[in-house]
Amino acid sequence: MSSTSMDLENETSAVDYKEEEDSTSYVYDEAAEKALLHRQDIRIIPLSAAICLLANLDRSNIGNAKILNSETHNDLLSETHMTASQYTIALMVFLIACALFEVPSNYLLRRFSPSRWIAFLMFMWGALTMALGGTRTYAEVTVVRFLLGVFAAGQLPGLVYLLTFWYRPEERSVRVAFIFASATLAGAFGGAIAYGRAFPRAWLRFFVFFLLPNYPETAHWLTESERKLVAYRLKDQGSKGSTKAITWQEAKDTLTDWRLYAHYAMFFGVSPPFSSLSIFTPSIVVGMGFTSLNANLMTVPPYAIAYVATILTSRSADRNNSRGLHTGIACLVGAAGFMALALLPVNAYASRYGCLIVAATGSFSAVPPPLGWITSNVFTTSAVGLAIALNTSFSIPGQIVGVWIYKADEAARGYPTGQWTNCALLLFSAAGCFGLIMYYRRLNAVLVKQGEVQRYRY
Repeated sequence: MSSTSMDLENETSAVDYKEEEDSTSYVYDEAAEKALLHRQDIRIIPLSAAICLLANLDRSNIGNAKILNSETHNDLLSETHMTASQYTIALMVFLIACALFEVPSNYLLRRFSPSRWIAFLMFMWGALTMALGGTRTYAEVTVVRFLLGVFAAGQLPGLVYLLTFWYRPEERSVRVAFIFASATLAGAFGGAIAYGRAFPRAWLRFFVFFLLPNYPETAHWLTESERKLVAYRLKDQGSKGSTKAITWQEAKDTLTDWRLYAHYAMFFGVSPPFSSLSIFTPSIVVGMGFTSLNANLMTVPPYAIAYVATILTSRSADRNNSRGLHTGIACLVGAAGFMALALLPVNAYASRYGCLIVAATGSFSAVPPPLGWITSNVFTTSAVGLAIALNTSFSIPGQIVGVWIYKADEAARGYPTGQWTNCALLLFSAAGCFGLIMYYRRLNAVLVKQGEVQRYRY
């Protein structure tokens, strides 16, 4: 892996300076940088968030379909004659497909350009989502869910990879949060807007194809001075659109860098809570005394509060350059919520509902900062794309755990297996975060003693 140095103490300067590039001098100032970031944000973030929202609607609405109209036996399981175990398998095959195709998807994104590849993925998963509505048997549901996972696999890692071409490491987590947090909106309002989701997806993919930026070097909507400014800002800290495809040596270096596996393991731990809450929150709320339609409505506050908390946590993580600390604290908050859910009496509905909000807040807030963290500690374009895809692929086993731990026969007892498992895994991830922080601090101290700049961000 490349050892490109990164000065972690050098935040964006507010003073002017001159930089020679292609024999042309230009002046860079704080106002110009803010204006550039604003233009980039307007062009990239809302469109990316809309993509993530629609993708997660397709993922999470199966949870709403499971309980909606269950009293009249017009729910998903009744109409397809699926058992609870078969339903869980249908959820799992989607995740298996994601694990298998996330790395290839990021490779193809780099090969065909982000706008073309993501638009193609949207077209395919949109068509498959509509096909899912026509399934009538367990086998049909399972096959369509697997294919849906194949094309949904590249959505989140692709969008995170795209950000590395446009933003510095200390600017990524909050933007990942704005994109990722739309997943919480999908959970909150999935039932309410599911009826009209097919049409927005149809026209959004055309916006993606024509408007989603690929790389700063080819962005015709930027002025020449803005392109030079982007190049200067990211010369040592961002991915490059002109970089060639990954070589076998770069792949080997990335695959054998053991510290990255600590990131993967930590991200594995935060995945079951996210996965299980995305799917089973309606079922958990049903166990708090609400009926199916009201249960869907009462899922809104936990997701809405988690949305705000996710944005604020990631914003603070970027501003304070401390993604590991913020992730660890979020994990502890989520673990506390799940522990309380496991310990409280089943009939303590109000208290349990409040703890569900705490659990969701911590669980969702713990996801974006690690995605920004790993991109700031991988130093070549090709390695970043592979590391992001591997990071999300390693989360898939965790998501599979998440679909199994809320057992139907434990509903009357408040799903103790699910609550304790999520609590334990979040504590595992918190320990991993604090361990990585200490490790990176030690590595930076060694670099300073050797007369080099600090390289690793924590």
